[in-house]
Amino acid sequence: MRRPPVFLVGFVLLFPLVQALLYFVLMAGWNPAIQKTTYSLTKLVMLVLPVFYCIFIAKERWRVRPFNKRGLPEGGVFGIGVLLGMCLIYFCWLKPSGLVAPGSAPADAITARIAAFGMDSPVRFWLFGAFVALLHSGLEEYYWRWFTFGQLKRLIPVIPAAIVSGVGFMLHHVVILGVYFGVARIETWLFSLGVAVGGAYWSWLYARKDSIYAPWLSHAIIDVAIFIIGYDIAFP
Repeated sequence: MRRPPVFLVGFVLLFPLVQALLYFVLMAGWNPAIQKTTYSLTKLVMLVLPVFYCIFIAKERWRVRPFNKRGLPEGGVFGIGVLLGMCLIYFCWLKPSGLVAPGSAPADAITARIAAFGMDSPVRFWLFGAFVALLHSGLEEYYWRWFTFGQLKRLIPVIPAAIVSGVGFMLHHVVILGVYFGVARIETWLFSLGVAVGGAYWSWLYARKDSIYAPWLSHAIIDVAIFIIGYDIAFP
């Protein structure tokens, strides 16, 4: 297997962070149409870059591997466990404490972002949630586990590669959580650390089972938890 250039690995690790800074920070007050266009273009880069590199630069064969069940029970159990944990944290701590209660700054910011996406009705909200859980989670697993972690483990051993890719996966979540909770708040960093652990685990699961479908299932289940919480905030 061809060793990737270090600068390429650095780029794919940091590109989602740049995307989040653009979309959530620099363009926060811009026209929603410009925001959506920027978001879509950056996601297109994440979709096309891995295939372009493998086919035209690394000269490797690229194909979609057939579905298999390896690791699905493990990934599913992990996802359900995190879903339950997230719901407990929200309904038993964040909401009762007032941190993310209706009228709080984080709740208002989340509601405004949901409205900017055009998800101002429960039907639209859950349609978008289905897209994120089923398809967007697959794009992220393709980008982070198959490509980013896949290239990293050609440079360093599997466990360090999983940790590094997990930290990279965390970085853009720090920006997103920082926008809602505040960068200096302990909740932002605790939840971001959880994202890093989840990303590292998914890379390790992918390496052991040699299948993208197990982390994809796990990721999709956790996205459902995000939308359960988002629904309670946006439509109390």
